[in-house]
Order: sequence, then C-alpha cells, then structure tokens
Amino acid sequence: MGQRFDAPLAEIRIVKASGLRQSLTMRVTIAILSLFCLSGCQPISTFYAEGARVDVLERDNTDCDVIALRDAPVANQIRQSPPYYVSRRYCHKKGHCYDRGYWVEGEIYTVDVNRDLRRRVKAQCMADLGYSPVQIPQCPYGIVEAAPPGKTTVLPRLTENSCVIRNEDGSFQIVTQG
Repeated sequence: MGQRFDAPLAEIRIVKASGLRQSLTMRVTIAILSLFCLSGCQPISTFYAEGARVDVLERDNTDCDVIALRDAPVANQIRQSPPYYVSRRYCHKKGHCYDRGYWVEGEIYTVDVNRDLRRRVKAQCMADLGYSPVQIPQCPYGIVEAAPPGKTTVLPRLTENSCVIRNEDGSFQIVTQG
C-alpha cells in the first residue's frame, strides 16, 4: 500500500510534473510583466503637502524613515512554506499504470514582522509634519512628449487632471492637464 502522511491537507500540494513547467513559465512571465509596469506605468506614491518644497519633503521623508526604523526595527523571522508532492504516472504497454513521486521541501524565506508597524510609524510621523499620502498617476505619453523638460521644486495644488512625469535622474515633474 501507499505511504500514509499525517500532515493537514492544507499543507500538502500535489502537482503533476507537467504542471511544474507551466507554473515556472507563468512565474517568469508575471515577473517580466511586473518589472515592465514598475518601470513606468505605476502611479507615484508619496507623501504630499501643497506648497511644500520638494527638498524639504525629501529631508522630512528621510527623518521619518530613521524614526520609524528606530521605533520599529527590522525583526526578521525565518519561515518555511509547506512541502508539496510531485506525482508522475507511468504506464506499461499492456495498460498497467502506477504512480511515482517525490516530496519537495518548502521554500525557506524571511519575514520582517515589524514591516507594517514601521510603515504606520512613518505615516504617523509624516502626518505630524503636515503631509498626507497620495498617489499621482503617470502622465499619458502625449503629455510627456508635449511638456517642456523640468522638475517640480514646490508641490503644486493637485487636481483630478494632475499627473506625474518621472525623470531619468529620479526627480519628477507634476503636470496639470487641460
């Protein structure tokens, strides 16, 4: 008879060998698409205060990062995902089939258990300085091409028509369309 395993069902994944190739291909495709989107189609997420100078915002941002790291330091824990079973079916010419397989150990990874707390501490610090979190959408290609080169030095009033152009040097330009 087969081997009996006393692990909870939620911790066991049974994967056919052909599914491994599809899974790997899908993971690589998702990773490439994610990198493509991160390179330019994502909105910019930042803290914002109308009329604030960008250099002061950057300094306040760094100061709050330091405070958050001090008050909620990195606390990594090592964890392991559940193992899973890879099954393969073999069949003889006479139609007799049997299954063989093997267990694959779960991945070992780390989790910073203070990450969410650190984000909240930083958000509180920035709020205390008068900033609010915002997301500004990327400008459409036509606006990027039409806008004169430049960078924002003082944060303007945001409207529904505001968008952002990311510059190669890491700076940005906020544009109001229309």
